[in-house]
Parts: sequence; C-alpha cells; structure tokens
Amino acid sequence: MAKIRMNTPLVEIDGDEMTRVIWKMIKDHLLTPYIDLKTEYYDLGLPVRDQTDDKITVEAAEACKKYGVGVKCATITPNQQRVDEYKLKKMYKSPNGTIRAILDGTVFRAPITLDCLKPSVRSWKKPITIARHAFGDVYKATEYRVPGPGKALLSFYDEKGGKVFEETVNDFKCPGVLMATFNKDDSIESFARACCKYAVATKQDLWFSAKDTIAKKYDGEFRDIFQRIVDTEFKEEFKKAGITYFYTLIDDAVARVIRSEGGFIWACKNYDGDVMSDMVATAFGSLAMMTSVLVSPDGKFEYEAAHGTVTKHYYKYRDGETTSTNCMATLFAWTGALNKRGELDGIPELQDFSAKLEKASLDCISDGFMTKDLASLAEMEKVTVLDTEGFILKIKEYLDKAL
Repeated sequence: MAKIRMNTPLVEIDGDEMTRVIWKMIKDHLLTPYIDLKTEYYDLGLPVRDQTDDKITVEAAEACKKYGVGVKCATITPNQQRVDEYKLKKMYKSPNGTIRAILDGTVFRAPITLDCLKPSVRSWKKPITIARHAFGDVYKATEYRVPGPGKALLSFYDEKGGKVFEETVNDFKCPGVLMATFNKDDSIESFARACCKYAVATKQDLWFSAKDTIAKKYDGEFRDIFQRIVDTEFKEEFKKAGITYFYTLIDDAVARVIRSEGGFIWACKNYDGDVMSDMVATAFGSLAMMTSVLVSPDGKFEYEAAHGTVTKHYYKYRDGETTSTNCMATLFAWTGALNKRGELDGIPELQDFSAKLEKASLDCISDGFMTKDLASLAEMEKVTVLDTEGFILKIKEYLDKAL
C-alpha cells in the first residue's frame, strides 16, 4: 500500500529511558512503514533539557499551541538521585507540569479495557475516566528548606504594591520545610468547562471532589466555580444528555468509586488526579493500559502515556537483558494523536489506520499474545509472553492482516 500522506506535522516530543526505546520501536515497526510521518521533533530527554536549561520544554509546548496536536513520550521529573545520576545542573520541574501550564489544559485519562482483563475491583463494569486539572498546586509550588528557628509569613501585595493580606504560617522552633501553592479562577473555570463538555459529549455523569472542609478557601473556590459553571452554562445540556453532576469530599468520593460500577468522569484537582489515575489504571489492569490526553480550552491536544519511564526495565535493557515492557499506553498516545490530526486535517485514511492499529493491538492481547505484566492478570487458558520488541512485532502481524 502507498504510504498515507500528512498535511500538518504532529509535534513529536521524545522522552527518557525505556519509553524512549519503545518510542523508536513503535515508529520503526508500526508507523513509518505505513505513514509518510510528518513531525516537528523535540527531544525532552534529560540530557537535552539540561543542555538547554529546560527551554526545550517550553518550545515543545509552544509548538503544540502552534500545530494543535502533539504526542509525548514519558519523561523523568528528576529528584536528587536523578540529579546525581545524570549530573544535572539543577533539579528541573516536571516537563508535564510545564506543558500543562502553558496550554492551560485538562488531562483526561481512561483505561484500555479488554474482556480478558478483569478489574481488581469486582464491582467495576465500565471504565472510569479521570479528569485532572493540569495547572498549579504542588506542580508549580514555591518551596523552601527552613534552616532553623524563625517565622514564615504568607503575604499578598496588590498591583500597586500595597499590602492587602499577611498571616503567620508557622513560628519555626527548629528546621523544617515550607511550601506555597496557588491557582487561578480562569484556569479553574477552563477546567470545569472542559469537564462539562467532555461529560456531555460522552454522556457520562460528572463527579468532582476536593477537601473544602479543610482547605475552605482554596478547595472551596474550586467547588463554587464548578457549581456555578454547571448551573449557568450546562444545566440544560446535562438534562438533554440525561447526565448528572455532583460534588463530594475526596475521601467520600474514593469510597463511592470503589463501590460503583464505573462509567463516569471523576474530576480531580492536579495532585489528586495524578494519584487517582494511577490507582484506577492499576485496578483496571496495568499502568501501561491507560490513555491520556491533555485538552486546552482553545482546542489543542497533547497525547501521552500516563505512566513513567519504566526505569527498572531500562536498566536491564541497558545491561543487555531481555525485557517484557508493555507499550500499549505509548502506542495509544500515537494513535490518538494521529487520529486527531486526521480529523482536523480531513484525512480519513489516517483516522482509519489509527483505528486499525488500535484494534490490532487489542486483538493481539485477546488472542493471548501479551507482555509479562498482563500475563499474570489475563483470565484465559493459554497465554504467550513476549518480550518488548516481540510484542510490537506481533501487533504488526495483526495490523498487516487488517490492512
């Protein structure tokens, strides 16, 4: 078959460690043989981020705004151990956090489900979509290591320089730590609208949870803005779609989610969404079976794997050992981005290819060919465990049959 032509480039954002290895395998075996792949490439591997003082991350985010669709490999957010390992100039912030802040987007994460992979939570019968506010909170926090006794203050000055508010955070009698987080009404409003639009489009109930009994002003603002957006902008749309919205405390939401049958959108603040999406993904089968897309208020899309860089597998791969690493989340990031590019540019062949590639991967697993992480979960009599590249090549066999 002739290669599928692309009009507008995808923003291709490469990453780190084992997912970087998988990234190349997917391109070499499942994409470039079939697509005249057109991308604008940004290398967000730690060495390049360090060389550019992390400017490359900002450039990648701006490219996503320019071209409308990006696809991102998993990247390392370095702690001190990583700073030492990679000999970095400093402890760079999360590249995902930087990109999300620039796009002002909401992250929607949903599990890839199969009949042979039963959720760990027996009551779950339908996928649960996590909607994560992708701005502020601890990901854009200002931190300080308190060296000894002293007073920490929270102050606010208006644009004219006048002090409007000041309150003691703590009188330190010994060393400690200090952190200030923030958020903005316009970002919270964008988050609420994105969740409402997604709920209407997918005809799923929308839940939102926070902890306004403790963070009365911070989380209370989230609660109030969500309710106002639902009541004033989406009340009739929700009614027509036959869906509901409700707010509850985060601890109550966790209990409700575990007892539910699924099939709804659970909107969470930034940190809550980070944690709960991993919990949902693992309970449905594997972190490598979780789709993730960042959607900006003005309709820009960035698709990514919801998991990390699979460091332990990478060390084995680097040492010449065979690994069996699940590529599904990374593969679905590519298919999601290619499908959206085809939709926006009017290339049905690209959309059809994306759908066939996804189906090929799911059929491959359903027939018993899978990576080690899924083999222990699959409820079937015969399972064949494949190594990382072997699994991708088996998917290629299914794809070639479909094409």
